[in-house]
Amino acid sequence: MKFLVVIAFVGILGSLGSALWFMMRDGQGGRAKTSNMARALAVRVGLSILLFLCILAAWKLGWIQPSGIRPGQ
Repeated sequence: MKFLVVIAFVGILGSLGSALWFMMRDGQGGRAKTSNMARALAVRVGLSILLFLCILAAWKLGWIQPSGIRPGQ
């Protein structure tokens, strides 16, 4: 499960970085590059939703257990 979370975070950061790359490369706001940026951000949102659903499913199946916040530790 930890491996899946790490891979998802790397994918999310990668798509966020590629959106930044498209935004910085496009100085005048061209249409083709803006659609590339929007697609990269859409991939980031999709990966974030997929990660949330995987964590929720793992919790429901008992693969992970919440530890809670323990004050004083």
